[in-house]
Amino acid sequence: MRFAAPSLLLIFSSLLVLAQEPNPIAALYAQGGEALQRGDLPAAERAFRAILAASPNDVGAHANLGVVFMRRRDWPHALAELSAAQTLAPAAPGIRLNIGLVYFRQGAYAKAIPAFESVVRDQPSSLQARQLLGLSYFLDQRYADATPMLESVWPDANSDLNYLYVLAIAAGKTGRPDLEEKATVRLIDLGKNSARLHLILGKAWLARGDDDKALDELSQAARLDPKLPFVHYNLGLLYKRRRALDQAKAEFLADSALEPSVPYNYDELGAVCSLLGQNADARSYFHRALSLEPSLASSWYGLGKLDKQDQRYPQALDALNRASRLDPSSASVHYLKAQVLAALGRKQEASAELAQMRKLQQATADRLEEQVSGKRYQDPQLNAAP
Repeated sequence: MRFAAPSLLLIFSSLLVLAQEPNPIAALYAQGGEALQRGDLPAAERAFRAILAASPNDVGAHANLGVVFMRRRDWPHALAELSAAQTLAPAAPGIRLNIGLVYFRQGAYAKAIPAFESVVRDQPSSLQARQLLGLSYFLDQRYADATPMLESVWPDANSDLNYLYVLAIAAGKTGRPDLEEKATVRLIDLGKNSARLHLILGKAWLARGDDDKALDELSQAARLDPKLPFVHYNLGLLYKRRRALDQAKAEFLADSALEPSVPYNYDELGAVCSLLGQNADARSYFHRALSLEPSLASSWYGLGKLDKQDQRYPQALDALNRASRLDPSSASVHYLKAQVLAALGRKQEASAELAQMRKLQQATADRLEEQVSGKRYQDPQLNAAP
């Protein structure tokens, strides 16, 4: 069981409706299910759309079509189909679990929480729902809520290093030294000086801002297993934070070779190349990141900065509008939009963006700029795609 990567196929299986329908519908369900399990998403989509053509209110077809879009990381269409299914079957917890996963995969943890809470309320024995809810609380920095929820799954999850790492941090932040020690002792005992253990310890030090200890742990992990995913990613974050940009670039490239489908490497490569003045490479990396994860606000922001530098103001505005829709709380996006709008002669709109920027600066930390500058630790392993 992987704490951070619930399986969509397992969820799909729970949603697949093998209802007592006429044979053509049953045959289409069988075709769609088999296609989805072998990864043939176009065939699965055709089968479920054929069901909806014959029966527009078929709950299972909407739900499974939502899973098809989830597999494609097409979050808007996934949410639309799952919402349609939820309207038709509001009591079905599996649909709400997938709605929560759509938000979770986009990093919208505050929006994921109500969906997961509703599943836990209706199915308190659901291990997956409790894990996802606890992790969402943690990633939303609601540590007081995260700690008891994560502790509740200890009997089933205490052999998972990522779970123990998260639980130890949450317990430490909520004044539970007993639980923090329990999780830490179990983590070290289970890890047995492995590369994975050093990776987790390195991530913990990196999150705390202790770069020297993080470098020691991550370097040990890399020596023990240079092909361990996310070791080089975290080393890249560390070097980027230290402004050792060439070293950071080399580490992100190393991790992207191991994990070619992880968009965060390309997002970070775009940011590093932009800082190095390698704008053509930066643009290519941002586009690569967005091809894998269209909802990555920081890559749209990076493209907006590049287009502004090149005086491609309409293209810059389009990219920044996308970033703003994905991360409306980013003051830096509004500031850059104001500059672009002013360059386009749209002064009234520019003033409105500046006003919004000032309001956000007073209300909240600027998460997007922190990510781009490397001040805020990002751990995509906790939000890894299945």
